[in-house]
Amino acid sequence: MDSIVTSIRSLFTLVTGKTPSFDGKPAENLALQNIQARLRMLLAYLFAQMLPWCRGKEGGLLVLGSANVDESLRGYLTKYDCSSADVNPIGAISKTDLKRFIAYAEGAFNLPILAEFLDAVPTAELQPITETYVQSDEADMGMSYDDLSVYGRLRKNEKLGPYGMFTRLASEWGNRLSPLEIAEKVKKFFFEYARNRHKMTTLTPSYHAEAYSPDDNRFDLRPFLYPSRFPWQFRKIDALAAIMPDKSLRMKAKTE
Repeated sequence: MDSIVTSIRSLFTLVTGKTPSFDGKPAENLALQNIQARLRMLLAYLFAQMLPWCRGKEGGLLVLGSANVDESLRGYLTKYDCSSADVNPIGAISKTDLKRFIAYAEGAFNLPILAEFLDAVPTAELQPITETYVQSDEADMGMSYDDLSVYGRLRKNEKLGPYGMFTRLASEWGNRLSPLEIAEKVKKFFFEYARNRHKMTTLTPSYHAEAYSPDDNRFDLRPFLYPSRFPWQFRKIDALAAIMPDKSLRMKAKTE
C-alpha cells in the first residue's frame, strides 16, 4: 500500500509542485488518508475480479463491505472507499450490537480469538503508527460508539430531531452530565450527521436486521441536504440548557 500511495503522491507533486504530508495541514492529512481508503476499494475489486482467473475458473467474486451503522450515521467514511462494495452484511448494525454478537459467538462457537476484536481499539489505520500514536476512531469522530448507538436509535426509531433528542437525553443522562454538556453532544452529533448525510446516497446495500439504519437508498428516505448548524433548533437547545438545573452535580458530589 505504501508504494502505491507514494506513486500517487509523486504524480500529484509532478502536476502541482506541492507534496502533501501527514504532518502538514488538516487538508493534506485527510487527502492522504482518503487515498489509502479508496485504494482499498480498488484492490478489493481487483482481487474479486481476478482471483477466479488466477485459479483457472470463470466469473468473479462479490466484494463484501464492513462499514457499520455508527460510522455511516456520523459520516466517518470516505465516499467510494472500502465502504463501497457489492453488499454489506453488517451495514445496518451498530457497533454496540456487533460487539454483543461477537461476545456471544466467542463462547457459543468456541472462538477465543474473538476476544482480541472486543479488546482492540477501533482504528481506521489510515495514519502512520508511531511509538506514541495509534489512530483511534472515537478520537477522530469526537464521540463514542456507545453514544452514537443511542443517537441512531433516537433519530430513526423515535424520530427525534435536535431539540427532541436533547430533551430526551437531558432526562436520561442528567444524573451524570450537565445540560450544557448534553447540549454540546447533541449539537455535535447533528452537525456531523447533517454535513455527511450526502454520503448515504452512495451507501452499499445492506442486510437490514434492525430499524435504526441511516441507509438512504431503500430504507431511510430522509433528505440528504440539511442546514448543518440547525439554527432554530440549536438556539432552542441553548436557551433550555442554560436554565435547566444541573442534576449531575449531586451525583458527582455523592461519588467524591
